[in-house]
Amino acid sequence: MSMPLSGVSTTAAQPGQGAVAGTPAGPASPATQGLARIGRAVRSNRKATAGAALLAVFALVAIFPGVIAHDSPSADAYAPRLGPSTAHLLGTTAYGQDMWAQLVWGTRNVLIIALVVGLAATGIAVLIGVAAAYLGGLWDSSLSVLTDVLLVIPLFPLLIVIAGYAHGGSTLVLILVITFTSWSYTARQLRAQALSLRNRDFLEAARVRGERRLYIIAVEVIPTMTSLIVASFLTNALYAVLFASSLQYIGLGDPNTQSWGTMLYWAQNNAALQTGQPLWALAPGACIAALGAAFALLNYAFDEIGNPALRPVRRTRVKRAG
Repeated sequence: MSMPLSGVSTTAAQPGQGAVAGTPAGPASPATQGLARIGRAVRSNRKATAGAALLAVFALVAIFPGVIAHDSPSADAYAPRLGPSTAHLLGTTAYGQDMWAQLVWGTRNVLIIALVVGLAATGIAVLIGVAAAYLGGLWDSSLSVLTDVLLVIPLFPLLIVIAGYAHGGSTLVLILVITFTSWSYTARQLRAQALSLRNRDFLEAARVRGERRLYIIAVEVIPTMTSLIVASFLTNALYAVLFASSLQYIGLGDPNTQSWGTMLYWAQNNAALQTGQPLWALAPGACIAALGAAFALLNYAFDEIGNPALRPVRRTRVKRAG
């Protein structure tokens, strides 16, 4: 009953050997191998290229909002309900604020939530999922029960309840609430993948060498799951954008925060569609959809990178003999 996720299936890559010209061949670390493999696959994947380009545009807007929008997003210095013009690209709100400035400055808040929740939720999932699978026994049973409890609870109603009781609705509150409720599905996937690795030869070799459990988990197990972990981060970031915007839209966020969700909240409160101001809702809605598409494209790309069975079949034309 938790959040849906596109099927991510990865095949663990065992540590291999790498050589540098002019030096003896030496073992390459699993992390280096995984990152190099992902880099090559991303460059050759159209979905990854499109998603990365779209995400880069939003990142630039979030980093340099003052360069793109010169007006203050909160200053009510203009006439209300102005239509689009060269002075105000998207018009003004019911309170005389520049819509373009609000849209641009709101990008930073959305990306901060997506990045922090993605990293935090994925980190918790890796810690719990991999540790449960490798340690086994009571650790596995206890952590699996905790994961299962969160999986059977409907996610969005749980978010509404927690956010409703967490008064304030600030960005930090939204980050904590979404992180707390969004790691369980990813942890289940990572646990399943780690279970398939537990008895591999390279892990047995590490145990024979006398390596500690923490070393084996951090250096041997996790780097072989790089593509799955990256895909999990992208999924968590995507759902963070959707959930944060939804909570802000229904009034559980801080209405004074510059964000796409609060723009939708004020558009609803001021009857944007009924008063002939569709841009108040369409502009932030389109940005949410575009950013979600960027994360989704990257997620699908990493699904294909981790699971060759998902990669599209490329047909080659056979020239007929003249």
